[in-house]
Amino acid sequence: MGGLARGWRAVVAVLPQWVVARVVVVGALALAHLVVDRTHPVATTVQRVHDGLLGWDAGWYESIARHGYQSTQSLRFFPLFPAVGRAGSVLPGVSAGVALVVVANLSALGATALLRVLVLRETGDRGWADRSVWLLSLAPPAFVLVMGYAEGPLLLFAVGCFLAIRGARSWQGWAWAAGLGAAAALTRPVGVLVVLPVAIEAVRRWRRAGGPERVAAVGAVAAPVVGVGAFLVWAAVAKGDGWGPIRVQTQSGHHGGLSDPFRTLAHDASGVFHHHFGTALHVPWVVLVVGLLVVCWRRLPASYGAFATAVAVVAVTGTNLDSFERYALGAFPLVVAAASLTSGPRVERCVVVLAAAGMAGYAVMAFLNLSVP
Repeated sequence: MGGLARGWRAVVAVLPQWVVARVVVVGALALAHLVVDRTHPVATTVQRVHDGLLGWDAGWYESIARHGYQSTQSLRFFPLFPAVGRAGSVLPGVSAGVALVVVANLSALGATALLRVLVLRETGDRGWADRSVWLLSLAPPAFVLVMGYAEGPLLLFAVGCFLAIRGARSWQGWAWAAGLGAAAALTRPVGVLVVLPVAIEAVRRWRRAGGPERVAAVGAVAAPVVGVGAFLVWAAVAKGDGWGPIRVQTQSGHHGGLSDPFRTLAHDASGVFHHHFGTALHVPWVVLVVGLLVVCWRRLPASYGAFATAVAVVAVTGTNLDSFERYALGAFPLVVAAASLTSGPRVERCVVVLAAAGMAGYAVMAFLNLSVP
């Protein structure tokens, strides 16, 4: 009962930030509808606005939840989130799309609450924890946490995994980390990267750990890899293409394979001269992420820096920077690092207002088919 009470208090503490974020995004969607009604743009833009919270990748998740992996292109979307959406759709009056949006939003609420608990445990600084919650909720790319995207569940599992490994004092903590790590890896491809912080914390505690704890720690390190492996094995058996999920994801039309990040940055920056402002917007975000990585390594334990760096490297080394901001949001230690720089009531208020405005702007551009979320 004590644990449930603490969990409920954590959820209540972050409800204001969670609600504000949803008001901002729903307002942005309403504005996008107004723009469409007044300007009558091309059909693709009208359809994007009509799709609303199930637009872009959320539409793929809805299709998988409804019909399974019918298209080869759908293999790049990992199975746990659509599977939960499909399970939710068995409830009377609940469609797969509604189930996905509800699960995504509830997961975001849980992830936000866990982040507050994690920062409080690490720092003992309530102000730092609250600022982290505001930034996670209102960071410009965080509008996807309101849509039917898998980022909410990914954050829930990743933050929960950090809570488990940073507080592990027995085999039970590592068992939690194993389950959450496997779940993260089955939710998004970058979820497998939680293996790095889990391994770092396992090595840090190895000498003080007993036999059962060491066995559980090894299992926790292996779990994210096993999670990805399970999906690849399924793809091999069911679709005859075990590397299909990786191959499709690394196609140039999606994230792409490994490439020179400096060349990619130069190409996207040149978009401002060719009226491709959406691509040029990625460049300042890359610069900001690099700066926050430095802060992360200086102010947070090594496991946080390793995870954030790994996610950022994956995001910046594709053949394009589409969705870079969304990838960076998954590297939640960057939010904690940013929150450490915004102490002071006046600075905090300015940052929160600017973040909310940025999120509204990015949401409107995504709904109007002007930017890839």
